[in-house]
Amino acid sequence: MPGKIRFAPSPTGYLHEGHLLSALYVWAAAKKWNLSIHLRIEDHDQSRARPEYIRSIYEDLEWFGFEYDSDSIQSNRKPVYEAALEKLKREGLVYPCYCSRKQLEAENPKSATGEIVYSGKCLHAAEAHAADAPHNLRVIVPDETIHWHDLRLGDFDENPKKQCGDFPIRDRDGQWTYQFAVCVDDIDESITHVVRGEDILSSTARQIALMRMLGRETPPAYLHHPLIVDTAGKKLSKRELAHSLRQDREAGLSRETLLGRVCFKAGLAASPAPIGLADAIYLIYQIL
Repeated sequence: MPGKIRFAPSPTGYLHEGHLLSALYVWAAAKKWNLSIHLRIEDHDQSRARPEYIRSIYEDLEWFGFEYDSDSIQSNRKPVYEAALEKLKREGLVYPCYCSRKQLEAENPKSATGEIVYSGKCLHAAEAHAADAPHNLRVIVPDETIHWHDLRLGDFDENPKKQCGDFPIRDRDGQWTYQFAVCVDDIDESITHVVRGEDILSSTARQIALMRMLGRETPPAYLHHPLIVDTAGKKLSKRELAHSLRQDREAGLSRETLLGRVCFKAGLAASPAPIGLADAIYLIYQIL
């Protein structure tokens, strides 16, 4: 079977330079390893997703010249997620959690990276709550070390039970979580390679563990690329209202100018001189 890679932006804001860099890495990896490209719109967070952001993703990619072979939108895939959830339920791997965010922060330890490590308090507490009490659903994470290899950063040995504990797969509002939706999608859409930013690095072991629970023993090949950061050293974020590519387009900047700026900020080029899409992709192709 041919391999497949995915570019998976969330429509919770307009694309920014960080997304452009990630797209360059994905398209370079596809060329390097002869992979088809799947565009996945990850709108699992319906409280923040907007139709105009979805339209903009397609428009921005077309404007830059990024071509892909297939696409999907998570909000159209509810039956697939429901089926995966039922599988976990049949195997006794899911339970309701009634803890509020305030309780979670007060009652659970934090990992070295500041992430809450859930204690499993609600695992046997369902009978103490009304059936209609607000709750999310958590998956029972096995207490085992996951060994995985990053194509850029090398080998990792991580235990999700100690990193985060049992994590949510559906929230109190009935929305699928990122961790759950991305695992189900990567299995169902036959994704063989995942290229994404280093900010998602800590999610990898838990996603591998969840994919195993869902029946996929061999995970995708992973590569986590460096990030573009702001003047304070923080990664670009929609929540922090990072400057968008759409703003640059509306200001009249050319594709070549934006590509050159991103390649320079990412340390791929010696100057921010304008550069074409094929040449920008080739800069990454050479270092993969």
